[in-house]
Amino acid sequence: MGILSYLLILQLLWAALVSCQYEDYDFEDEYGGEPDQHPHYFNPNTQVQVPRFPFPVECAKECFCPPAFPLSMYCDHRKLKTIPNIPNHVQQLYLQNNNIEAVPAGPFTNATFIREINLSHNNIKFHMIDHGVFAKFSNLLQLHLQHNELEEFPFPLPSSLERLLLGFNKISRLPGNALEGLPNMTMLDLCSNLLDDSVFKEKPFSNMKNLTQLNLCNNKLQTMPPDLPPSLQHLSLENNSISHIPENYFTRLPQIIALRMSHNNLQNIPHNTFNLPNLLELHLGHNKLKQVFYIPRSLQHLYLEDNEIENINVTVMCPALDPLNIKQLTYIRLDQNKLTSPISSYAFFCFPLIRTIYYGEQNVTGSSPSQLRTPVFRRFLTPEEFQEAEDNHEMLNQETEEDHEAEDSYFHPYYH
Repeated sequence: MGILSYLLILQLLWAALVSCQYEDYDFEDEYGGEPDQHPHYFNPNTQVQVPRFPFPVECAKECFCPPAFPLSMYCDHRKLKTIPNIPNHVQQLYLQNNNIEAVPAGPFTNATFIREINLSHNNIKFHMIDHGVFAKFSNLLQLHLQHNELEEFPFPLPSSLERLLLGFNKISRLPGNALEGLPNMTMLDLCSNLLDDSVFKEKPFSNMKNLTQLNLCNNKLQTMPPDLPPSLQHLSLENNSISHIPENYFTRLPQIIALRMSHNNLQNIPHNTFNLPNLLELHLGHNKLKQVFYIPRSLQHLYLEDNEIENINVTVMCPALDPLNIKQLTYIRLDQNKLTSPISSYAFFCFPLIRTIYYGEQNVTGSSPSQLRTPVFRRFLTPEEFQEAEDNHEMLNQETEEDHEAEDSYFHPYYH
């Protein structure tokens, strides 16, 4: 019984170690803007009280395998030109920020339990990836290939994949079968590539039934992407050349929570375009809008900076008052428009929860940028909230134009 008890204790320690291995973290955007939460990186000065493996763990000599996280192998920031051999037990592999140019199948021969691979910030080209090297990983959940030299979409991929990051590459086309067989995909990041409207001909996203986040910012799109799955909740289209949103376009996307379309060529928006039941955040700054539009009940944050709006017609935004269904709008950003007077006080009956209207400087025709008498309107703030708003306003005034461009240029690949 003594031996059996010892074996049982070892098994319990192993189970506890594996459960501790995976932290419940969001893979937040590495590009700036919202608060970031990156994958855990080992800190040798941190004292981690985790049971040791009951046996030595194999590790590539070029990498580091922290005893506290024996299922992870850290090979990042080491100027590697090739991928080292991956031991069988490794589930999380970090190879970012190296000089890797190829992904051969050889180093992964024994790696049958891989769940996450990070190959971002390397020099990988599509033709240097062995065909099917990723497809064999039946447990792979996350694949990071952003900031490489990929000219094409890296397929085939395993059906287990949930998150795929391909931002900052040179991808210009999406073959019709590239995204087939990925029923578990929830997040796809294709920002900062060379995609144009031709990629939509084969309806590449239509069968991605579980996709909740699609990032297509910083490409060459001129029209709204058709045939998106109704499961979509976060859509990023900023920094393209889109000039029109078809009427009723979003009726097929009722789950949309956040929409970012800043830095496009939008001029007119149909009245009920954004009449969506779940929309919380809407970014339309840096366009050519001249008029406002209907505001749905759910919307909380509206960004309309740097447009050509001369007057805020509140009755268009809020045609009728409904005390039983109060509109949730709390923040509007309106700087760099052509306003000569503040928003009508009727707005505060329509939007009783509104706390901040940021007017900033206005681009009134025929004169230099000017400020309204009240550049920032605030109300209903507790002393703590007021101080926080003051601090945020001071930070906003200190930001440069480059800061704003950096903030608006990318949608979080792990936005929640």
